[in-house]
Amino acid sequence: MQNYGLTLLLIMAGAGVAMLAHQSIRAAHARRLSRLAYFDHCRALFSAPRLSRCATGFPRLSGKYEDSMADLQVVPDTLTFRKLPALWVLVTLPGPLPVLSTFNLMIRPTGVEPFSGFHRLPDQIAIPDGFPQDCAIRTDDPRHLLPEELLAPHLSLFDNPRIKELVISPKGLRIVFLAEEADRTRYLLFRDAEMGRTPLSPDQIAPVLERLQAIKADIEHYGLDDSRRAA
Repeated sequence: MQNYGLTLLLIMAGAGVAMLAHQSIRAAHARRLSRLAYFDHCRALFSAPRLSRCATGFPRLSGKYEDSMADLQVVPDTLTFRKLPALWVLVTLPGPLPVLSTFNLMIRPTGVEPFSGFHRLPDQIAIPDGFPQDCAIRTDDPRHLLPEELLAPHLSLFDNPRIKELVISPKGLRIVFLAEEADRTRYLLFRDAEMGRTPLSPDQIAPVLERLQAIKADIEHYGLDDSRRAA
C-alpha cells in the first residue's frame, strides 16, 4: 500500500512537471509570435517593405518612405539597474548627407544605452541656448557642426518625453524613442520583463519619419546653398 501511494505521488509529480513544461513551451511560442508581429501594422507605411528577424526575436523593417529609404529596429534594454526594462525603437533614414561630422543629441544619457554609440564620440560640447537643458551633445568633430539655426526649428521634437536621441551623420539620420516599459507590478513582483506583446502603432512611427524627412530636406538645402556660396 505504501509503495502504491509513492508510485501515485511520483506519477502526479511527473504529470505536474509535464504540464509546466507544456505551458512554458506554449508561452515561449506565443512570445516569439508576438515579437515577430511587432511591426506588422507599420508595414503599410512603406513601399516594398522588407522584414527580417533579429537575434532578440524582434523584427527589423525597412522599405521606401516617400523618397527616402527607412529602417526600423527594436532594442530591448533589460539591464538590471534600470527602474524598469525598456523597449527602444530606432527610426533611421540611411544614406549620405552633406555633413562633415556626427552630431548626437541625447536626453539624460546614462552611459549604458545599448542602442547608441553616443559615448564613443570623443567630444562633448556645451549645450547651446534654446536646446533641451537635460540633454548632452557629442560629436567626432566640433569644427564642422551644423549651424544652430538649422537645428533650432526641429528641437520641438523633444517636447515628446519619449524621444531619447537624435543622430545626424554623413551616413544618415536617426531618432530613437521609448516605445514601451515593462509592467511595473509584474516586474517588481515576478521580474517579468516581457515587452512587445502588442504590435506598434504606425501613429507612433509616422510623425518620427516626417520629422526625419524635414531635417533631411533642411540639411540638403543647406548643403546646396553652402556649395553655391563656395563656388
